[in-house]
Amino acid sequence: MLIYITAALTGYFIGSIPFGLVFTHLAGLGDIRKIGSGNIGATNVLRTGRKDLALATLLCDIGKAALAAFIFQALYHSQEIGLTAGVAAIIGHNYPVWLKFKGGKGVASTLGLMLVMTPLTGILTALCWLITAVMFRYSSLAALTALTIAPIVAYLIESKKTVAGIYFLLTVLSYYRHRNNIQRLIKGEESKIRLKKEKKA
Repeated sequence: MLIYITAALTGYFIGSIPFGLVFTHLAGLGDIRKIGSGNIGATNVLRTGRKDLALATLLCDIGKAALAAFIFQALYHSQEIGLTAGVAAIIGHNYPVWLKFKGGKGVASTLGLMLVMTPLTGILTALCWLITAVMFRYSSLAALTALTIAPIVAYLIESKKTVAGIYFLLTVLSYYRHRNNIQRLIKGEESKIRLKKEKKA
């Protein structure tokens, strides 16, 4: 039990590092929470016009859950302990204690967990996100579409029933985190992915 608690706490604190906020602040762009959607993730960082910062944020957010899961799975040779650390990192990203539990939506971190636990599912999920984003230019739609197929792929192709169940719960969490985006998508008011800096009104 102590090992699981250690994995969960370590994963949570790794996941709670707000890289998007840190990178934009260090770059002199101010508080990312006051730009665009107010989210600390890579898509909102992209709205500053800094593609390099957006890419760095994306890679670091992916790496948070991936690193936590990899370390604890390797240390204890246990998929369950690795999952515990990785899921905790996603929770930390979504609800970081440093930001009064107001964090990101966990899409990149969830992808990081998938790439470690089920590489094929992770790759197919990433491809699904990319194709949907290119076709429709809605980051939220791409994320929800990709995460929806993830548990199906993990269950049917990789035969990881327990992991697929975890992915399903993470997908439900992501839908909850995207509830405002879903409403805007239905109303046709959701912002599209733009590569240039958004101008203030």
